[in-house]
Amino acid sequence: MKILSIETSCEHASVALLIDGETVERRLEGHSNHSERLLPTLKILLADAGLALVALDAIAFGAGPGAFTGLRLACGVAQGLAMGADLGVAPVCSLEALAMQGVGDSIHVATDARMGEVYSAAYRMRDGFPVEVAPPCCCAPELMTLPGDGEWFGIGSAFAAYGDRIPPAVLEALGAVERDAVARAADIARLGARLALDGGLVAAELAAPLYVRDKVALTTAERLARGGRA
Repeated sequence: MKILSIETSCEHASVALLIDGETVERRLEGHSNHSERLLPTLKILLADAGLALVALDAIAFGAGPGAFTGLRLACGVAQGLAMGADLGVAPVCSLEALAMQGVGDSIHVATDARMGEVYSAAYRMRDGFPVEVAPPCCCAPELMTLPGDGEWFGIGSAFAAYGDRIPPAVLEALGAVERDAVARAADIARLGARLALDGGLVAAELAAPLYVRDKVALTTAERLARGGRA
C-alpha cells in the first residue's frame, strides 16, 4: 500500500509517504508558509522514493477538526493531486490520528479549538487502531465528559490551554496526560491505508473537511460575555 498524506490542521504541519508499512515524514516548520512549502515538499517525498503520483493507492489528509485555513489547504491539495492522478481520497479525522500516539486502550483526545472551546473525542484501541466511542464534538472545557468508567489516557493541547477549566472528575479519570502532542502525517497515512483496505476511500470531488464547528469568530458581545475584551 502506497499512501501520500497531508496534515495541516495545526501550526505543526507535516507530510508523509507510506510504502508497504514504512513511513517517511517531513515537518513543515512555520505555519505562515504552509501553502508555499506543501507541494514542493510532497514532490520531494515522491522523488526521493522514486515514485510517480499515479503509482500511489490514495491520497490521505487530516480532515480535522482544527484550524479552518489548514483544513481547507489540506483538502484542496489532496483533491487536486487525486483528480490529476485519478486516485481516491482518504479523509482522516485529525483527533483519531492524535489518538494513535496515546498509551493504553482508552484514549481521550482534546485539542484547543480557540474561542474558549475544545474539540474532543474518545477512542478504544483495537489491534493498534482507534475505534470511536465518542464522536468529535466542540464544547466549553467545563462540559467535557468521558464516555465510560476506568482509567483514560488524555492527549492534546486542550489539557495545556484549559487545564483549570476541565472538570475535576475528568482529570481524575486520566492516568496520564500528553499536552504537547499534535496529529502527525505518518499516522494520517496509516489510517488512510486502513480506509483504503476497508473500501472507505471517496472520490476527490466528495472529499471535505470535518469542521465540527462552523463558526470561525465571535461577535464583540460574545467575547465580552466570555470575559474577553471588545
